[in-house]
Amino acid sequence: MVGVTFTLQCFLLVDLKFGKLKHQDVGQMDTYVRLYDERIKSADDNPTIGLLLCSEKSEAVVKYSVLTDQQQLFAAKYMPYLPSEAELKRELERERERIMQQLAQQ
Repeated sequence: MVGVTFTLQCFLLVDLKFGKLKHQDVGQMDTYVRLYDERIKSADDNPTIGLLLCSEKSEAVVKYSVLTDQQQLFAAKYMPYLPSEAELKRELERERERIMQQLAQQ
């Protein structure tokens, strides 16, 4: 048996935002990704990925912005402090419930 390793080369642009995700943030990242792809990315590179890390993620902004259409842009929530064990458990439970609701609606 021969093992083959594939390396997927792409650029990752990360924007760290303190506060709630805004439409302007998404538009700005979309612009950065497009510029990077046009001016820096080579033909051998995969499309550039844009990652917005925000201390508060707005589901409405995520749903009604280019994030729903762009497969290269992502938004994620981060915590500007280390949560307690109880906070982590609550957050995991909330996320689990949200995912189960989404699956039930499909």
